[in-house]
Amino acid sequence: MDDLSQAKATARQAAFARRSAAKSPERDAAAITNLLETILPHKGSALSGYLPIRTEVDPVPVMAAMAAWGPVCVPVIKSKGHPLEFHRWEPGCDMKDGGFGTFIPTTAEVVVPQVLIVPLVAFNRNGGRLGYGGGFYDRTLEGLRARGKVFAIGYAFAAQEADDIPLEPTDQPLDAIVTDEGVLHLAGNGPRSLA
Repeated sequence: MDDLSQAKATARQAAFARRSAAKSPERDAAAITNLLETILPHKGSALSGYLPIRTEVDPVPVMAAMAAWGPVCVPVIKSKGHPLEFHRWEPGCDMKDGGFGTFIPTTAEVVVPQVLIVPLVAFNRNGGRLGYGGGFYDRTLEGLRARGKVFAIGYAFAAQEADDIPLEPTDQPLDAIVTDEGVLHLAGNGPRSLA
């Protein structure tokens, strides 16, 4: 394992511990409120969310609300080293095992998202994101941004913030970060405002 890989593994371990300690129904509820306020201006746009695993903050109530206005989808891992594909999700739709502890819709209706709720392990105030290590969201965001404008929202507990996230040139920055404590809007590579 090279130095950068080791640094990322160490950062992930610390972030998992912070996320686990932060997980609570009250913090989930606060994050949901902040996420809904951030996403409502984009109603009608194709939205990608995710079904939470482990101690991830839960976006499902926001996804369910937004499904009334436009298509909502969830990520599907097609193969290692490739971008994600997104399949349409609706509240109560039939689901099947998607691997890696995830579930995906039984019907594979492909949707190309314009707004993405992105899970993460840790983040910094410049929009840097530390994920699970597969690079799926980095490849996906790079491809979507090459085709047009997308809005990538990191979704986490405030306790997952870290100053010293090890990043690579291929790591894709976030456009906003929503937590249980507020919303960090980013312009370019730096913070714009914290609501």
